[in-house]
Amino acid sequence: MSERVLVLGAGFGGLELATVLSEEFGDEAGVTLIEAGDSFVFGYSKLDVLFGRTELATIRLPYDSFTKPGVRFLRETVTAIDAAARRVTTDVGEHEGDVLVVALGADYDLAATPGVEGHEFYSVRGAERLWETLATFTEGHAVVGVCGAPFKCPPAPSEAALLLNDHLTDRGVRDDCEISLVMPFPTPVPPSPDTSEALLEAFGAVGIVFVPERRVVRHDAARRTVTLDDGSELDCDLLLGVPLHRAPGVVLASGLAENGYIPVDSATLETRFPDVYAIGDVATVGVPKAGVFSEGEARVVARSIAARRRGTEHPSAYDGRGSCYIEFGAGRVGRVDVDFLSGPKPTGTLQAPSSALVADKQQFGASRRARWFGG
Repeated sequence: MSERVLVLGAGFGGLELATVLSEEFGDEAGVTLIEAGDSFVFGYSKLDVLFGRTELATIRLPYDSFTKPGVRFLRETVTAIDAAARRVTTDVGEHEGDVLVVALGADYDLAATPGVEGHEFYSVRGAERLWETLATFTEGHAVVGVCGAPFKCPPAPSEAALLLNDHLTDRGVRDDCEISLVMPFPTPVPPSPDTSEALLEAFGAVGIVFVPERRVVRHDAARRTVTLDDGSELDCDLLLGVPLHRAPGVVLASGLAENGYIPVDSATLETRFPDVYAIGDVATVGVPKAGVFSEGEARVVARSIAARRRGTEHPSAYDGRGSCYIEFGAGRVGRVDVDFLSGPKPTGTLQAPSSALVADKQQFGASRRARWFGG
């Protein structure tokens, strides 16, 4: 009998891991995939919702469409994890595996930053709510503000600022508005100096003020201010916030986490518990929290499981490489190709923003949609 593989979370990592094992072993894949939500949404689609470029219904991919040989998909909420026993409790019952893969992502700690709730765009509902707010914003100071690191998709705040400029320009109110971007990094994309330089140049061309090495610690909607971590304040008539991230509560309670996330061997994605892996945003791997990296980690774990079943040599180590598309505004998209683990320090190379890369980004989403959901 094939060993049982229990996967928690159906984001980039969970979907890809289950798909690879299904391709390798068919009906004998032995995968149970547990997910609380009813549909998958690409993270970058939240910007489309935020700026009214699409409707929520068009970006939801129902998990009912995820059907793979040898994969049992369960709509359940994980309530407890016993890593030593590779046993999981859900709101429905208990499940055990010979291999456990935790891919539950990162949650948002809205309470950690007073005033940010209702003013963040990183959740689907938050993006939808802020789109309604943007419709009435005609003048004042807009702040795209990051509340702490690490956070998902590091280029996203820069994208939000540039797309906000487009949105206000299209509505004819840009001259009556200011835009500032507050980030805890010295540059927009630290691993790639040329990408950061291109973004800073884009900010300068449209009058976006970049506030580096600062984070938002409080939002006072009544006073129309945000407070930064050095005690200074900025006027703020509109906040597009990036909330503080943390591992899900069930992970923090499990004993798997250290310093907020699950530490793993960056080469193998193994945790300190035998036959327990963690991939994606829930883990400390040494790479950004972004879907493309979760997907790569999932393939390494899937190949390791396959090699053990077949008694063959284990695959090469996870290489920490990935590509992220970046919206530069004015109908242009760039791409940064980054390598976090193969050298002494992370490196990144920019493919200059262009209209041609818009199609490449669309193909990235379409290929995953077809691979996981069949359409």
